[in-house]
Formats: sequence, structure tokens, C-alpha cells
Amino acid sequence: MSNTGEIAGRLRDLPDTSAVALVIKIDNYLDSMRATLDTFIVEKDISAIYITSTIPSQSIKNVLEILEIDMNRIYFVDCISHIMIGAAVRAEHVHFVESPTMLENIMLKVEFLMRSIEGKKLVLLDSINSLAIHNNTKILSEFLHIMVNNLRAKEAYTLILSVEEQSSEEISNMLGLVCDESLVFSE
Repeated sequence: MSNTGEIAGRLRDLPDTSAVALVIKIDNYLDSMRATLDTFIVEKDISAIYITSTIPSQSIKNVLEILEIDMNRIYFVDCISHIMIGAAVRAEHVHFVESPTMLENIMLKVEFLMRSIEGKKLVLLDSINSLAIHNNTKILSEFLHIMVNNLRAKEAYTLILSVEEQSSEEISNMLGLVCDESLVFSE
């Protein structure tokens, strides 16, 4: 079975409102995104809030268009574009946060989108490793705890991406405290 098929199969079986750590190798990044978005948007008919702290939202949108993933139900909270490319260009379905250190603003944007979007939702955090570069571990842990519990109360799925090569014991412990399950794809 391909990585995409294996990842999609494991994601299909998740109970409603799960908080899951998706631990991948960097080489599996595109397969993981395709499997995640196909499973939730296409199969489960769920809208996605994609928090990006690794790659600017426009770059992700370009890749998703090449992969032929429907962009109409994907909303971005982009907290890296200002740092990487300077002034971010306004785009449909993209909400900017000036820095990945502004965790409270990320939560506020997610909360706004949770109220604005109809139906079930997936909140995808890409990636915890990038946020860990910009934030103190204690503050990041508190952010995750509050955000995940808030999303559970609103019956949303939460998927937190962790890149295995960039992870640490602290990150693994943090994810273990807030996630119901860790799905590890290290091949």
C-alpha cells in the first residue's frame, strides 16, 4: 500500500472530534497532505482550517492545485508569509498572522473561522516543529492544550503535523499530552 493509501486508511477510522498527531518523514509531506485533505474534504465532506507556520499559504495553494484538491473548502491561517516574504498579499480564504510567535492571534483567527464556516471542521496545524522554533516550549504547550480542548468542545477534528527528523523528546511529550493518538509514518 502506498503512503497515501496507508495514511488515508488510518485517518478514515478516526472517531469524531479526535485530536491526532501525524508524525511523518519530510519525504512523505505531500503524500500526507493529499491523504489528509482527500479523506476529510472529499470523503467526509468536512471543511479545513489549515494553520501554516512552515510554508506560505500561497505555496501550499499552488501545490494543492497541482494535486487537484478542491480549494473552496480550505481556509488558511498563515503565520509565516510575513516573515518569509515580507508583506503578504491578500488572497481569498487566507487570514494572516504576522508571526508564528503570536499564538493568541492564531487562536483568534481559528475561532473566527470556526464560527464563520458551516458544518464539521478539521483544523490542521502544519507543523508543531516550526512553531517550536519560534516559541518557548511551555508557552507552546499551553497554546496546544487550550486550542485542542477548545476544538474538541466545538466537535472539530484536530490534526497536528510533526516532522520526525525535526522532532524532539519535548515535542513528542507535548503531543502525547494533548492528542488522543499518534499516527506514525516513518517509511
